[in-house]
Amino acid sequence: MTLLPKAILLCAALGLAACNNPDGYGAGGYDEGFGAGGVGTTGLGDPSNPASAGYFQQSVGDRVFFPVDQSTLTDAARATLAQQAVWLNQHADYAVIIEGHADEQGTREYNLALGARRASAVQDYLISQGVAASRIRTVSYGKERPVEICSDEACYAKNRRAVTVLSTGAGA
Repeated sequence: MTLLPKAILLCAALGLAACNNPDGYGAGGYDEGFGAGGVGTTGLGDPSNPASAGYFQQSVGDRVFFPVDQSTLTDAARATLAQQAVWLNQHADYAVIIEGHADEQGTREYNLALGARRASAVQDYLISQGVAASRIRTVSYGKERPVEICSDEACYAKNRRAVTVLSTGAGA
């Protein structure tokens, strides 16, 4: 074997080895298994336990949706966020990351800005309901992390969202 194939093989092996640490972020680390858009299932806990992230996601609701090109909260979104605020105020050991998302229409830059406005709208509402601002961070993914990929309104509507992702450690 010549030097080039050996170097490529070594780089590939090291790259795979780097991916082999399932607890690389430690306990309570990045997104607790929620993944893109808060849709994963590992690390959620028992959905019948009112203090678990699984309960929050399934019973309280972890996402709100927006109309086309809007960052204004709908009545349905405010109802979900009011429930989130009650739960978060009862479970102060959780911090949250509000993810802002957009559908695939428009430019990357426009959708990143729109996602940021959506995340900020959710953050502002939660703060107005008594959730400490120090427990909330926002991030915009724009159109980069769709829940569904297709070119019709039904898919677009699912991607115009803000997701409240729980993480342990309110001081985080």
